[in-house]
Amino acid sequence: MENIFEDPKGVYNENRDFTSLVCWQNARNIKLFFYKEVLPLLPDKEKYNLDIQIRKATISSTANIAEGYGRYHYQEGIQFYRISRGSTYESKDHLISCFDLNYISDESYKQGLGLIEKAKISINGYIKYVKAQKEKMK
Repeated sequence: MENIFEDPKGVYNENRDFTSLVCWQNARNIKLFFYKEVLPLLPDKEKYNLDIQIRKATISSTANIAEGYGRYHYQEGIQFYRISRGSTYESKDHLISCFDLNYISDESYKQGLGLIEKAKISINGYIKYVKAQKEKMK
């Protein structure tokens, strides 16, 4: 199995880890968007409901990519990336709820949808890439 901590020449690269993945960066952008642009707008009555659900989903998106990256076997990693994808979809549902309940503006809603779509595409691409790497090892 390829050592994901090495560059293509086989030399250890301390700057290459999950944070270098575009899919993790995109999921992080969703998390930051919700924390900075959405959560402050939620009313107090949502503090222990929607607020908590948003926090869990957005943190799960990045954390599962990180955990999957740290797994030794490709298939284990793929499962964590799929969980991240599910959390990204969950974040989209929470964004829709915030819009439907008039907690966020149309502009914020569209911005969030764009970030989520970008993350979904990159997570799907990374899953496809890891599957291809797995197939090469057979």
